[in-house]
Amino acid sequence: MNGNKRKPVLCPNCRRLVGSDDTTCPYCGTRKPRSLLNRYFFGAVMNDPDKLIKAIIGLNVLMYAISLLLSPGGRQFSGNPLSMLSPGSRGLLLFGATGTIPIDQMHRWWSLLSANYLHAGILHILFNMLALWQIAPLIVREYGLSRMLVIYTLGGVAGFGISYLVGVQLTIGASAAICSLIGAALYFGINRGGVYGQAVYRQVGGWAVSLFVFGFLIPGINNWGHAGGMLAGALLGALLGYREKKRETRWHLITARITAVLTVVTLLGATLSGVQYLLS
Repeated sequence: MNGNKRKPVLCPNCRRLVGSDDTTCPYCGTRKPRSLLNRYFFGAVMNDPDKLIKAIIGLNVLMYAISLLLSPGGRQFSGNPLSMLSPGSRGLLLFGATGTIPIDQMHRWWSLLSANYLHAGILHILFNMLALWQIAPLIVREYGLSRMLVIYTLGGVAGFGISYLVGVQLTIGASAAICSLIGAALYFGINRGGVYGQAVYRQVGGWAVSLFVFGFLIPGINNWGHAGGMLAGALLGALLGYREKKRETRWHLITARITAVLTVVTLLGATLSGVQYLLS
C-alpha cells in the first residue's frame, strides 16, 4: 500500500523539503513544486548560476549551428570582418534577425528577442560568449540569478528596439543583451559606491569604452544596439534593485521564468518556421 506513496521533493525555488501532499511550497509559495517543469527545468537550471549561463551559451551555439548548417556560404553579413564562417543573410533573416526589414516588412516583432541568439560568424559568437562568461557571474553575484536573466533578456530586446527606432535595417548578436549586463554593473558600481563599487565601475567602465571604440573601428557593428542595451540594463538594475538593497522576491522569480519560457518558445518557433521555408 505504501509503494505508491509519493516521496517528498526539494522545492525548485527555495530548495527546502516539500511534503508529498503539498501543492504549494509552504516556505516560498511556489506553485506545483512537484511538476516536471519545475523540478527538471526550473529546478535544475534556474537555480544554478553555472548551468543557467551554460544554457544561454548553449542556445546561442545551437542557433548559430542551425543557421550555418541550413544556410551556409552566404555573403558577409553587413561587411563585418568578424563574419568568417557566416550563415547566409537569407538564413539569418528566416531564423530571426531583427531590424526595420523583418519588423516593418514581415511584422516579426518577436525578432527583437530571437536576434539575441543569432550570430554572423565564428568570431562574432566566440567574442560574445567569452564576454558573457565574464560579466554574467558578476551580475548573478550582485543581483541574483532571476534578475540577471531578466536584465539579459529584456535589456537585449530594448537594445534592439532602440536600434530599430533609429532605422537599423538588419541586426543580430548577443552583444545588446551583454551590454545590458554591463549597464546593470555600471549602475551597481555607481550606486553602491565605496572601494568595491568604484572598482566594479572602473573595470566594467573600461569594458564599455573598449566596446564602443571597437564598434566605431569595425564596420557593421550595431552601436545603437550596444548603447540601447547598456541604457536599458542600467534602468533595469535601478528598477529591480541589487541584493544589498533588495533581496530577490517571488516576482523576480516569476518574471525570470516567463522570460525563459518566452525565449525557448520564440527560438523554437523561429527555427521551425525557418526550416519549413528552406525545405519547402
